[in-house]
Amino acid sequence: MLRVIRVALVVLSAFASGRAAAPTPAQRALSPVEERELRPGDEFRECAVCPQMVVLPPGAYLMGSPESELDRDSDEGPQHEVTIPEPFAVGKFEASFAEWDACLADGGCNGYRPSDLGWGRGKQPVIIVSWEDARAFVAWLSAKTGRPYRLLSEAEWEYAARAGSDSAFWWGPAVSTGQANYDGSLTYAGGDPGEFRHRTMQVDSFEPNAFGLYNVHGNVWEWLEDCYHRRYDQMPESPRRTGAAWTEDGCELRVFRGGSWGDAPSVLRAANRGRYEPFIRNTSSGFRVGRTLSR
Repeated sequence: MLRVIRVALVVLSAFASGRAAAPTPAQRALSPVEERELRPGDEFRECAVCPQMVVLPPGAYLMGSPESELDRDSDEGPQHEVTIPEPFAVGKFEASFAEWDACLADGGCNGYRPSDLGWGRGKQPVIIVSWEDARAFVAWLSAKTGRPYRLLSEAEWEYAARAGSDSAFWWGPAVSTGQANYDGSLTYAGGDPGEFRHRTMQVDSFEPNAFGLYNVHGNVWEWLEDCYHRRYDQMPESPRRTGAAWTEDGCELRVFRGGSWGDAPSVLRAANRGRYEPFIRNTSSGFRVGRTLSR
């Protein structure tokens, strides 16, 4: 059976070998040569107000949760092998109010200014945004840079969140409020109760995972490109095996992942799936951007 150690080996070689990440290029769109020279762990930002991006390696992993995982939902299976065939880039952080407000000031994001509920803007994750709003942001980003920004697929998101692990969270089987932002009055897998902050925290809070990504568990739900489907074994061969988004016309529900500041810790698990209508806005939903890399 496939083991995620194959990804872990990539992580160790690319991120933990002591090689410093390449200097961030000038804040402009990457040239074709610069793009081809990117390696896993490298970071870039293609405009002064664009998200900081991290390059992830290709690899393979088991998507979904085993039947033995505590609080597992039936839509998290069956587990299946996914191969990510090419490197791709992921936002180092959840999209922030500063980035959303830059989009708005530049005439993008459909002129929509979400409230911050008094929690602050700047480095706070943008909230009260729908899937349609998130798509408007990546459309603006693509137009501004001339590069293919997009939402992540479900398979890409779980691959990125796990960062080589096969446990409920990237760091292990249990969670504490020193590791993520959630309803700390509730516990998971024998963990201790902690703080319930009742609000978001800044996008650079807590420790990043082995891929260098922050807040993949908790803080805000992250909208993804996929339509929601109840079981993975109904998936067509291409998205099932390559990590592409599973979509079709007339999609009524879109997927989001990661859990939020107001959720129980079990909801933050890497395999857990949420879904909503694409027009819904709420105080726990945000997103993280992806970018296709040409090779």
